[in-house]
Amino acid sequence: MGARQPDRATRVPPRFIAFEGPIGVGKTSLARKVAASLECELLLERAEENPFLERFYKDPVHAALPTQLYFLFQRARQIQEMRQSDLFAPVRVTDFLLEKDQLFAKLTLEDQEYRLYEQIYRHLAIDAPVPDLVVYLQAPVDVLIERVRRRGLDYEINIQPDYLRRLSEAYLQFFYRYERSPLLIVNAESIDPVNNPGDFKMLLDRIMTAGPGREFFNPAPFSAD
Repeated sequence: MGARQPDRATRVPPRFIAFEGPIGVGKTSLARKVAASLECELLLERAEENPFLERFYKDPVHAALPTQLYFLFQRARQIQEMRQSDLFAPVRVTDFLLEKDQLFAKLTLEDQEYRLYEQIYRHLAIDAPVPDLVVYLQAPVDVLIERVRRRGLDYEINIQPDYLRRLSEAYLQFFYRYERSPLLIVNAESIDPVNNPGDFKMLLDRIMTAGPGREFFNPAPFSAD
């Protein structure tokens, strides 16, 4: 018989939590709220700082490579800053995994561009810390489209539904094989943890008591009635 797993209430909370998921699923807003609730360090990918991103959504064929390289260098710099910061901080929260950079590169770059990207990636030799828990947020594509439109960011105005569909599928395939960290897969279609305190408490409690391996969380919206 294998070793008995500790009860959920007695599990050690994760010290490094990474939120991931496709555009529009709410990972950045949730990462901000979790970090504020836990009063801990927050590291965001800051997509709005990428000067090529709006051009990419208008013309993905010609703007994909500079867009992807900017993100790669940005994340390499952020990870270096993370390693130089307080390694003994009680909790650290991010809204990205370094591996997601390659996911986007494979999705957007032509073969020759991807080979160049791979060479640069290997040359950087980025040693990213491994999260204690990855929270992968999922939602149907029509929900993602509605959320992207609702938040109304200028650089996202030209995102096409087909791109979100391919991106969602790429995330599904990526996390189907992902084994580096414990993984909590959350169906975020019907909950609003950013604006609904009950949803947030329910999800945060599940995050802080997540166990090893892979878990699925399919919550119903919280109602105070």
